[in-house]
Amino acid sequence: MHQDTHRLLRCYAEDDSIPTEVDAMAQVQTRTPRIGEKAPDFTLLDSEKQPVSLHDFQGQTVILAFYPAAFSSTCTKELRTFRDSLARLNKANAQVLGISVDLPYALREFKKAERLNFPLLSDFDRKVINDYGVVDNDFSGFVSGVARRAVFVIDPSGTIVWEWLADTPGMQPDYGQVLEAAVSR
Repeated sequence: MHQDTHRLLRCYAEDDSIPTEVDAMAQVQTRTPRIGEKAPDFTLLDSEKQPVSLHDFQGQTVILAFYPAAFSSTCTKELRTFRDSLARLNKANAQVLGISVDLPYALREFKKAERLNFPLLSDFDRKVINDYGVVDNDFSGFVSGVARRAVFVIDPSGTIVWEWLADTPGMQPDYGQVLEAAVSR
C-alpha cells in the first residue's frame, strides 16, 4: 500500500466521526433483487477453491441459500434440510448453491462433516451478499458483515421467481414453499 494511503487510513482510524473501511463497505449494500428480475450473476470459489458461476447453471432451476456461518446450529439445520430434499430437487433439475462469507477451507470441513452433496460457495469478499442485498452487519455482535439468511429460487432463464429473507438469524424458510417454487418450474 502507498505510504499516503497508510497515513489516510491511520487518520480515519483515529477519528471516530469518519467511517472506517468496514463501515464504508457495509454502507454499499445494494437493494435486494425482486421477483421477476434477472438474478445478478457471480463467480465464487467453492469448498475446493474451484470457481463456480451462476451462469454455469443456465437451463436449470437454482436455489441460492445464503447463510451466516458454517457450523452454526441454524445454518447446519438449514443445509441438512436442503441435503435431505436433494433427490426431489434433482428430479426437478434444480441445483442448490449454499453461499456464506466463510473461507473455502471452513466450507470444505463443514461440507464433509454434514455430508452435504451440493456446492458451498465462499463470498469472503462480500460482493455477492452486497449484490443480493443480504448483508447482516450485526450478527451476534460481529459487524464486518455476514450473509443474512435468505433463499432465492431462480428459474432456468435466470429470473428470480421466489425469495425469502429472514428477519432474524434464527429464522428458517418454509422449506415446503422453497421446494414448491423450485419444482414447479
